[in-house]
Amino acid sequence: MKIVVIGGTGMIGSKLVARLGEQGHEAVAAAPNTGVNALTGEGLAGALDGASVVIDVSNSPSFEDAAVLEFFETSTGNLLAAEEAAGVGHHVALSVVGTGRRPDIGYFRAKVAQEKLIEDSPIPFSIVHATQFFEFARRIADEATDGDAVRMPPVLFQPMAGDEVAQNVARVAVGAPLDGAVEIGGPERFRMDEFFRDALTAWNDPRRIVTDPHAHYFGAEMREGDLVPGDGATLGETKYADWLASGAGR
Repeated sequence: MKIVVIGGTGMIGSKLVARLGEQGHEAVAAAPNTGVNALTGEGLAGALDGASVVIDVSNSPSFEDAAVLEFFETSTGNLLAAEEAAGVGHHVALSVVGTGRRPDIGYFRAKVAQEKLIEDSPIPFSIVHATQFFEFARRIADEATDGDAVRMPPVLFQPMAGDEVAQNVARVAVGAPLDGAVEIGGPERFRMDEFFRDALTAWNDPRRIVTDPHAHYFGAEMREGDLVPGDGATLGETKYADWLASGAGR
């Protein structure tokens, strides 16, 4: 099949393009740096010509509330219209575990708006709700740093390897449309403060973890269970310690 990956040159997108290509599909990396921009509509019609499946793993360059909402509403609207015109039979979107639980968080609210556009479209669809990726752990720690302290809430946290995100999204994309959502997550469940305490030790990072129930994540205080999948989720096999030991986290 011809499968177009929107955001196909990014971290997850590039893994998807490689994996689908290895499976024998014509995987097209569509992104602004390849001449395809879902936000402006540039290049969409040409990229989608003959496509059976479109996978959207793009992300907003700004996480500011209004900007991220505008990005997902505009780019998704453009993309769905172009898919309908091209006769695409399956729209797959990567989203976030917990989006519907926290409409007070701007990024989650924007993803909910994206998902509603997809659900209301006539195009058969599948939505993959993923937990946080191992690859973003250092950035999360950096954004939570105050002096030599890293403030983390003691809520549940179940991150997963980007390779396994791509593996699951690819599996969904080549299957029949779900017209619904599935959840995926990592194989281990931690407390967020404990995860990052162990991570800093593994990184030989001198910063210290401060457990703070009021610490912000995605700009808001998190509640127990906000960031972990429910029963029936598909779980990866790669543990964070093994992922680090493989050199993937450098």
